[in-house]
Amino acid sequence: MDKKNVWQAFRPSKRRLVQLYAALLHNAYLRGFIEGKIYEGKAKALCVPGLNCYSCPGAAGACPLGSIQNALAATGHRAGWYVLGMIMLFGVVLGRTICGWLCPMGLIQELLHKIPVPKIRKSKVTRALSWLKYGILAVFVIAVPLYFGLAKDLPLPAFCKYICPAGTLEGAGGHLVNPANASMYEMLGLIFTRKWVIMLALGLACVFCYRSFCRFLCPLGAIYGLFNRFSIVGVKTDADRCNGCGACVRHCEMDVKHVGDHECIQCGKCIDVCSQGAISLKAGKITLKGPETGAEKKPAKSRKTLFRAIAIAVLCLVLVWFNFLDPSIRQKESTPAESTAAVGYEVGEQLADFTLACYDGSEFHLADTRGKVVFINRWATWCTPCIAELPYFNDLYEAHRDDIAMIVIHPEMTVEDPAEYLAQFGYSMPCATDEAGDPVKEIVGGTATLPQTIVLNRRGEVICNSVSSVTPEKLEALYQEAAK
Repeated sequence: MDKKNVWQAFRPSKRRLVQLYAALLHNAYLRGFIEGKIYEGKAKALCVPGLNCYSCPGAAGACPLGSIQNALAATGHRAGWYVLGMIMLFGVVLGRTICGWLCPMGLIQELLHKIPVPKIRKSKVTRALSWLKYGILAVFVIAVPLYFGLAKDLPLPAFCKYICPAGTLEGAGGHLVNPANASMYEMLGLIFTRKWVIMLALGLACVFCYRSFCRFLCPLGAIYGLFNRFSIVGVKTDADRCNGCGACVRHCEMDVKHVGDHECIQCGKCIDVCSQGAISLKAGKITLKGPETGAEKKPAKSRKTLFRAIAIAVLCLVLVWFNFLDPSIRQKESTPAESTAAVGYEVGEQLADFTLACYDGSEFHLADTRGKVVFINRWATWCTPCIAELPYFNDLYEAHRDDIAMIVIHPEMTVEDPAEYLAQFGYSMPCATDEAGDPVKEIVGGTATLPQTIVLNRRGEVICNSVSSVTPEKLEALYQEAAK
């Protein structure tokens, strides 16, 4: 077989190229994989269309499922209209075309299914199982986060925490393989082990059964499926041409009952098997793929070349922006050299001096804390472990108020007012926000992974700098060590 025939046999389809392109756009922050840190620029406040974990080192945007759960958890304080609006926009415009063409997890499942083993064909059993994702959507994405948000004022993204294989693979896996994050291993526990087993089981299932997670468990696919009937982009059937032979449904690997129903991922495979030319992939009245775009009406080569050039230019622009030009990246590069050149944040080193304006109108000036034990806690209202350990910090502060200087620092990106949240529970320790441009996060060696606890002894030396949860006993032990 000559080189030309080899290329013809193995070259990727147009849909596969679009999937790869979309996966790269979803994870445009490539330096995150090298540094082991996630992107934290302004774009992270926006939802991407596909299932892509917020904590993935390369993620350039927020996961829509995680955003939904956090919005529901904050319902008692504010309505998540932005998140709801974004999901509805994606659904109305694209529907499950997102699943078939843009979702990184869909691409991973399809690549796993290419492993040559006997395959499980769809049946009444798989069709019945396809309804399971709607139950997961109702319970883990809606009911549990809403209950914990309203009844206990705790953010609990249940699907992300207990099930999501994207979070395990992209988020946890993406960080743990980087030597820079070796300290995170101490945070692993039973929940991680269970999620790792779930991810491996789903990966194995995808080898034998086409898109197992997408078909049976993915709540995002369940949401987008609700929009399939009236989405702007999708496969459409010409009733005048269709002879009802059913070849489209028989050849489809999803659990569809007819072209374009809620299980259809709009991949367009049915177009190739329709002998009547009755099926097309359309965006409104524009035909993207179908009998109208056959060999006799292919776009001019110059137009195809122009389209490819534009696509490549957009990709290059996005990659350059997220990795080099974004102001948050440039600030991150310049700040450490100015503020931590002679000091550090490792155990035995001294933190560089900093000043933060607290919500109560006071200032926390690190240089003024010499002679006291210093506790610095980085937390967030949407971080369940952070919320769980806040009472421990407050109790320690109240017990040793005269001997402790404490500050709890919330990231700039907020779901609700941190000061209001602390006041609601009567927490008395000073709180501030690490706003854009402040060097504090770099001074303490912080990342987007929370919670983080830094403890300084009376000489201002770091005795603990840990990204992990703490217990009352651990905090008391750290105080006793630092007070020596």
